[in-house]
Amino acid sequence: MKRFTLIGVAIAAFTLAVVPSLEATAQSAKLIQIDGSSTVFPITEAVAEEFQAKNRGKINVTVGVSGSGGGFKQFCAGEIDIANASRPIKSAEMDLCKQNGIKYVEIPVARDALTVVINQNNPFVDMMTIEELKKLWSSETNPKVTTWSQIRPGWPNQKISLYGPGTDSGTFDYFSEEVLGKGGSSRADYVASEDDNLLVQGVSRDKNALGYFGFAYYLENKDLIKAVPIDSGAGPVVPSSETVENSTYTPLSRPLFIYVSDQALNRPEVSSFIGFYLDNAADLSSEVGYVPLSSSDYAAARTNVTQKRYGTIFSATPSAGKQIADLLKLDPVQ
Repeated sequence: MKRFTLIGVAIAAFTLAVVPSLEATAQSAKLIQIDGSSTVFPITEAVAEEFQAKNRGKINVTVGVSGSGGGFKQFCAGEIDIANASRPIKSAEMDLCKQNGIKYVEIPVARDALTVVINQNNPFVDMMTIEELKKLWSSETNPKVTTWSQIRPGWPNQKISLYGPGTDSGTFDYFSEEVLGKGGSSRADYVASEDDNLLVQGVSRDKNALGYFGFAYYLENKDLIKAVPIDSGAGPVVPSSETVENSTYTPLSRPLFIYVSDQALNRPEVSSFIGFYLDNAADLSSEVGYVPLSSSDYAAARTNVTQKRYGTIFSATPSAGKQIADLLKLDPVQ
């Protein structure tokens, strides 16, 4: 069953918050507030819909989309209960949470294949290397790449239109780190949005467009856009559940997270929601186009929640090639 469409994440988020509002208000429903990553949004939206259906009129869940960075700003200020994030919390965000007395549990919920896409009618791009992506997107490339022919000889001398997430996005951060080699080194002259559906629309309407975003948005719109196979040194690999699971789609596969604050976790309705999330994340993440974690991964995440092991593991420990369940046994950093 499709959970989100091209009409826009913002509309979906608004609907999620408003549909039960009259009934919820009438019965003084308890409120759970979530914001952050557009990549994680489809999973959390699906979980929230199912959870609200089981708690109709008792608990209202709102899910916003402000990007991972935007979500952490609100989360570390104590304005929301849960942050969706497509990358681990940063040191500056950790400091802000600490200043405001907010502890948190870091919970991996699924895996994503960050997907580079082109227009469906592009006839010449059959794959790209990591070096070509770096050459295209780096702010340090001189001269700046503006046409396809500058990327690879034989490609047409046509202007490229670029689409990507904004600087508050965890997807932006991850792409910058893994493809460009360091954060903050991306070129700025591209169409940026925290709403991945707007990026899909841009690429689908421009024959010379290229963009990147989460795998679920590609799957939902693969009749409009094409995924570019990526060669990181061992030959081109197409993003898919299989290539994420067998670790061949590198370096663009990544874990996705939610973060819950200590104050929120002490509330029964939030604790119940987190338990429901982990019980259903495998099925619902697969349903909306992401790659579920293993049963041992989810079990380890449940243990961390139950034991209230506050802090981050993933911001301090590279996760590539490692089992999430093993990482979750490490001591978190606060």
